Amino acid sequence: MDRRRRDLVDRDLEEAAADLLAHDPRLRGLDARVRFDGGVAHVEGDAPAAADLAVLRERLGRLAGVLAVWDRVRVAGAAPRVVDLGCGGTKQHRDNVGIDLRPGPVVDVLADLAYGVPLADESVDQIFVVHVLEHLADYLPLLRECHRVLRPGGVLHVLAPWWRHVNAVADPTHVRLIDVQTFKHLCRPDDAGRCWYPLLVARDESTVFADLVPAKDGREPACERRLARFFD
Repeated sequence: MDRRRRDLVDRDLEEAAADLLAHDPRLRGLDARVRFDGGVAHVEGDAPAAADLAVLRERLGRLAGVLAVWDRVRVAGAAPRVVDLGCGGTKQHRDNVGIDLRPGPVVDVLADLAYGVPLADESVDQIFVVHVLEHLADYLPLLRECHRVLRPGGVLHVLAPWWRHVNAVADPTHVRLIDVQTFKHLCRPDDAGRCWYPLLVARDESTVFADLVPAKDGREPACERRLARFFD
């Protein structure tokens, strides 16, 4: 999609999001602003409770053309704690905690993620794993660590090059190919009963996006109807 058309689609999605916030009675308790960039919803504002934010994420994710929902919404006045794993030289927001193997201007914590994520159980609200999984021969241990450190209702945001785009194979450090279907098996319980609930899994012509919630603290795994929204 060329830049002009993408901008037009983003403006249309912003209008649709504004209509939701204005007219959906389930969202009336929120003070939220939604901006779109390349199909990704960037949400800021305040919500009285985590359940209200969850409804907003779900409603935005149902708009045609939305690829991901990234929010920095204060819940009951508290700002979210957000982590960028393998951040390299870029964090998704300046207030995120950047974790990487090598030092850099945006790295806050030095850690080798092969030995785990140096955070306490259920201590963060969101984790970004942006262009990381394709570099790992076995990314399942890292995702298990993300499941451990996310609070109930927290969100894991994944970006990776789509396997059929040249970006997937142009970098010789890429050792895994990623597709939307890659995430289907993560949404079914593993041997330890861990799994992810898909908020939104999508792709454009170059990138796969996944917003996943750990299925724990009473959240049931996704039903077949939910899985059918995203997976073959």
